Amino acid sequence: MTLIRSLLSHDLPRSRMLTALLLLTVFGLALAPFVFPGTKALNVAAKILVFIVLVGSYDLLLGYTGIVSFAHTMFFGIGAYGVAIASSRMDPGFTALAVGIVGALGVSLLLALVIGLFSLRVKAIFFAMITLAVAAAFQGLASQLSDFTGGEDGLNFRLPELLSPSTEFLEEPVLGVSIDGRLLSYYLLFVVAVGLVLALLRIVNSPFGRVLQAIRDNDFRAEAIGYRLVTYRTLSTLLAAVFATLAGALLAIWLRYNGPDTSLSFEIMLDILLIVVIGGMGTIYGAVIGSALFVLAQSYLQDLMRVGASAVEGVPVLSQLIAPERWLLWLGVLFVLAVYHFPNGLVGRLRQARRGS
Repeated sequence: MTLIRSLLSHDLPRSRMLTALLLLTVFGLALAPFVFPGTKALNVAAKILVFIVLVGSYDLLLGYTGIVSFAHTMFFGIGAYGVAIASSRMDPGFTALAVGIVGALGVSLLLALVIGLFSLRVKAIFFAMITLAVAAAFQGLASQLSDFTGGEDGLNFRLPELLSPSTEFLEEPVLGVSIDGRLLSYYLLFVVAVGLVLALLRIVNSPFGRVLQAIRDNDFRAEAIGYRLVTYRTLSTLLAAVFATLAGALLAIWLRYNGPDTSLSFEIMLDILLIVVIGGMGTIYGAVIGSALFVLAQSYLQDLMRVGASAVEGVPVLSQLIAPERWLLWLGVLFVLAVYHFPNGLVGRLRQARRGS
């Protein structure tokens, strides 16, 4: 128990239901290749892992520091493009991956530093507008520099042989699953995502994280007692950029492809905002639960509605309401209901229920 407390930085779920949901998510993701065999299920599980890191990094910025930024997908895209560009120009290998990730982290840190120093001195609304403009400019740049980024077509690349689906480690499948490079890639994502989430928990529960929360709650008072707001906000922006860049690198490693729509799209930014609200701002556990619920709904709601529509085929109004092509409408309805019933997010509501009991 002491080890678990230490790993979680003494930030326990503080709710039995939340603990059960977290354990279900972690074990579900750990056993996904064996419990849910199939390409789509594995892609969904990998997407959940990537979004947990990405949303957690954004929550460090929004939920813990109170900074509204629309440029987060830019750092996500830089991580993905770093791996894609290095791997498509160098021989496939871990050296290319390392060069891509280190180069992407360098670019992200430089851009985050510039944004932090020049933009965090202005009011929140102007900072949000500046980040939106920077993100749009970066996406346009990535689309136009086709010789470097592949333009709208993006870049396909090869991974090290060890992570290739053609690499078979065992001749016979285990529990019906081939033990190959694709499986190793998935567990690489899983281990790195778990490590990054634990690192985020360590950051937000450190004295540095407490200062960020003090700035979020009352920046005037925090500055009055001696904390330099620009320094802490810039450090928060740098850390969030690092984690988002690593999430982008994980996405590129899994897909073995990257393009503007894959990692720089504004739709991804909207998804991040929705997940933060659903899971609960100011809690890393919200990123875990919110990402799992949102990606599962996004991936399977249409299939579920197709089954429902088949069951009520012939019923005039009902069959039209739950037609598969209206899945986005129902996803929006579910989001509105989630915000209405869980204004502090799912994690906030579960913790409140625990305190109330």
